[in-house]
Amino acid sequence: MKAAVCRQYGAPEVLQIQEVKKPVCRNDEILVRIMASSVNSGDVKLRSLAVSGLQKIVMQMVLGFSRPRRSVLGMVYAGMVVDTGKKVSRFKVGDRVFGMTGFSFGAYAEYINVKENSIVLTMPANAGFEQAAALPFGWHTAIYFFEKAGINASKRASILVYGASGSVGTAAVQLAHYFNAELTSVCSSAGKDLLQGLGATSIICYDQEDFTQCQKKFDLVFDAVGKISRQSCKHLLNQGGRFVTVGGLDMAGQKLSHLQLIRELFEKGKCQAVIDKVYPFNEIVAANRYVDSGKKKGNVVLLLNE
Repeated sequence: MKAAVCRQYGAPEVLQIQEVKKPVCRNDEILVRIMASSVNSGDVKLRSLAVSGLQKIVMQMVLGFSRPRRSVLGMVYAGMVVDTGKKVSRFKVGDRVFGMTGFSFGAYAEYINVKENSIVLTMPANAGFEQAAALPFGWHTAIYFFEKAGINASKRASILVYGASGSVGTAAVQLAHYFNAELTSVCSSAGKDLLQGLGATSIICYDQEDFTQCQKKFDLVFDAVGKISRQSCKHLLNQGGRFVTVGGLDMAGQKLSHLQLIRELFEKGKCQAVIDKVYPFNEIVAANRYVDSGKKKGNVVLLLNE
């Protein structure tokens, strides 16, 4: 099968499509023919190791010091079950599934074998493969950090989302609406129309005004891109308010319950899969270049097994 192999950290060009051995599922695994994956901020950070300080040391301990221990990266997939192990009961051949692999990676390939009890579910009934691949990363991350900050539907919170037009940001905007929060979104001017289309009304364009001069106070300031500090916006927090960021050492832990919520919200029409661009698998280098450029809005999807 074809896979995008990464044998060293670096620029997008370190990814090379090669023929590798097709996996075989064990008794407790399913074999998935991947139809779509995604390239997100987490993927390019792992590929390039473009971080510093303690975060770099931690990532090297997890991923490999001089090169990735697992040469096939990719953490999100949507596809079709083509084989099941003898002990598998949750899935059958022909099921359309989507999931996340975490640091096991392996989604940049035509096939992947995953354990039945891993973070995998049947896809939303109303989703295509592209949409299903665009949902998990951003939504899972937003749900994780909202939970960490104690945000839920039981109390109307005031929330500021910085970097609101990216994969995590667009999910956070929609999740805030779902929780009936009072929302302020911060993005570039280029992302304003997208956010308005998602229902955002209070939008600050950081290339036109300084969001730190905002006169509002918030229960949560969520940095969805890892580019601001608590120090820069602590004056925006209500008493007891929280600042959380994707840019710290906290790797958003994956839960099946998060994926279940994502599926439920999509099936009920409560969330959208925001897709910026779609690339064929053989253009994975170009897809990584685009994400590296910082111009991405929402998600970039890879099509495999067309």
